[in-house]
Amino acid sequence: MSPNWPDSAFFWRDKRVVVTGGSGFLGSFVVDKLRARGAAQVIVPRRNDYDLRDIAAIRRLFADVDHYPLPVNPSPLVVIHLAAHVGGIGANRARPAEFFYDNLMMGVPLMHEAWAAGADKFIAIGTVCAYPKFTPTPFHEDELWNGYPEETNAPYGLAKKMMLVQSQTYREQYGWNSIFLLPVNLYGPRDNFDLETSHVIPALIRKCLEAKARGDQEIVAWGDGSPTREFLYVEDAAEGILLAAERYNQSDPVNLGSAFEISIKDLLETIARLTGFDGRIVWDTSKPNGQPRRKPCPEPGRRMDVSRARERFGFEARTSFEDGLQRTIEWHGDRRR
Repeated sequence: MSPNWPDSAFFWRDKRVVVTGGSGFLGSFVVDKLRARGAAQVIVPRRNDYDLRDIAAIRRLFADVDHYPLPVNPSPLVVIHLAAHVGGIGANRARPAEFFYDNLMMGVPLMHEAWAAGADKFIAIGTVCAYPKFTPTPFHEDELWNGYPEETNAPYGLAKKMMLVQSQTYREQYGWNSIFLLPVNLYGPRDNFDLETSHVIPALIRKCLEAKARGDQEIVAWGDGSPTREFLYVEDAAEGILLAAERYNQSDPVNLGSAFEISIKDLLETIARLTGFDGRIVWDTSKPNGQPRRKPCPEPGRRMDVSRARERFGFEARTSFEDGLQRTIEWHGDRRR
């Protein structure tokens, strides 16, 4: 460990931490880890109380936070912005305007009002969907502006990427400490398994488990299975976010990935094996594949360049892909019983 990196428990012991989206998939793990690290105060604003698309609600949130009893004096304020309007390919194609507006208005005003409220640090969470459609692999942060994102996810990806511009300009003009992280596709327990809005891993797990339970002889998947994806286990992502909050103080974007890449075809075959579904897999090529892999990767199996996260705050994914899948399948299976 770098001698300049603070001890986690020491860093958080006097901090008030606002975690937007803290009751969601990724956010719940971030909150668990904050409490395990001994954060002085963890505040999770609820959607029913604070609609983050409404600047008046954002201002009320920070006014309310100021009236919380201080755990220690002084108590620096840290904001971790995880709240987002997310969904799979189908949802993004059906409601692109909603994905653009909601994510832009949840991010940009929140960062501004956090700065105005005197927050000590802001951690903004972007998305791999912000990368250009034809990015050489492994994706490096310097490629982020070299083209337009894949069209299906562009409204969502661009809305999130505006927080990077904001982070860099607020640091330049105001000297304010904000950082911008780019996680790859996340998976794990507590994910959304609604087939209309879920991402690929929970959707395929649910399809396989339900097909097995019904005794189906086949399942249908979108596209042809050729695109590749990198996935990061949710607990690893939560750890990366907190390490960045503790150790990283620049506005250069940073990837959070696993350095493991798999084709959708191999992914589905692995999920079928782990769930015990032994029927046929039918690929519906009339449906979109989503973002392709594109150019050959100089290091087989890698999708994102994760060296910056390792070098600047010591983050490396720890959970093997098959172990993470197995835990996710078991969690969803337990909920179905």
